[in-house]
Amino acid sequence: MLSIATAAPASVGVAVTGAVLAAAVLHAVWNALAHAIGDQLVGFALIGTAVTAGAVVLVLVAPAPARACWPFLAGSAAMHVVYNLLLMRCYRLGEFGQVYPLARGTSPWLVAFGAAVLVHEELSVLRLVGVVTISVGLGLLVFVGGVPTRAARPAIAAAVLTGVAIATYTTLDGVGVRSAGTVAGYTGWLFLLQGPVLPVAALVVRRGRLPRQLRPHLRAGLAGGALSMAAYALVLWAQTRGALAPIAALRESSVIVGAVIGAVVFGERFGRWRIAATVLVATGVVLVTV
Repeated sequence: MLSIATAAPASVGVAVTGAVLAAAVLHAVWNALAHAIGDQLVGFALIGTAVTAGAVVLVLVAPAPARACWPFLAGSAAMHVVYNLLLMRCYRLGEFGQVYPLARGTSPWLVAFGAAVLVHEELSVLRLVGVVTISVGLGLLVFVGGVPTRAARPAIAAAVLTGVAIATYTTLDGVGVRSAGTVAGYTGWLFLLQGPVLPVAALVVRRGRLPRQLRPHLRAGLAGGALSMAAYALVLWAQTRGALAPIAALRESSVIVGAVIGAVVFGERFGRWRIAATVLVATGVVLVTV
C-alpha cells in the first residue's frame, strides 16, 4: 500500500483539474437548490435521503475500504454532519451571494496549512501569496457595505465556521481516501455514515407533519442530494491523484458560480465591492493551485 505522504503526485493534471472544476459547478448548484428551500430542515432531510440511497448502492457494489482509513472516515462523517448543520444556519441567516463564497473561500488556506503539516505538501511562495489573496478577498466579503451590523454577524460567523468544517473534513478525506484502496467504497461508507442523520432528526422533530412538508420540495431536495454526492465523489477521486491544497483551492472556484447564482437567481445585490472580493478569492484559488 502506498504511504499517505506519497500516495498522490504534487501536481494537478488536466483530468484532475477538469474533474474538480466539474465538482465546483455541481457544488454551487446543489447549494443553490438547498438555499432555495425555505425550510432548511426539510431541504437537508431530502438531501440526506438522496445521498443515503446512493450510498447504499455503492456500499453493496464497491469493495470495502481498507482498515487504515476508518479513523479518517469516521471523523470526516462526523464533521460532515457538523458542516450540514452550520450550512443550514448560514442559509437561514444570510444572503447566498455572501455566505457561500465566505464559507467556501475560508477553507483552501486552512487545507494548505493542514496538508503541509499532515502529508508534508510543500507550501511554495506562490501558494502563500494565494493564501494572502484569498484572505484579503474574504475580508472584503465580510466588510462589503461597511462594518457588519449586529444582525449580520451571526451569518458571517456561521459561514466562517462552515469554512473551518470544510477544511477539516477535506483534510481528513484527503488522507483517508488515499489509504482506502477504493474511492467508490470510501464514498459509499462516508455518505452512509452521515447521510441518515438529518432525515432522522427531521422525522423526530416534525413527526407526522413531515410527509406533507416534504412533498413540495421533493424534486429540488433529491436533486440537490444527487448533485452533492456526485460532486464530492469527483473530489475524492481527484484527491487520490493530486496534492490536497491545490485541489481544495481549485474546488473553491465554485465561489464564482455561487456569486453569479446569488445575483441572477436570487436577485441579490452584487455591487463592485462584492465583484472585487469574488475576483480576489478566485485569483487566490488559482495561485494556490500553482
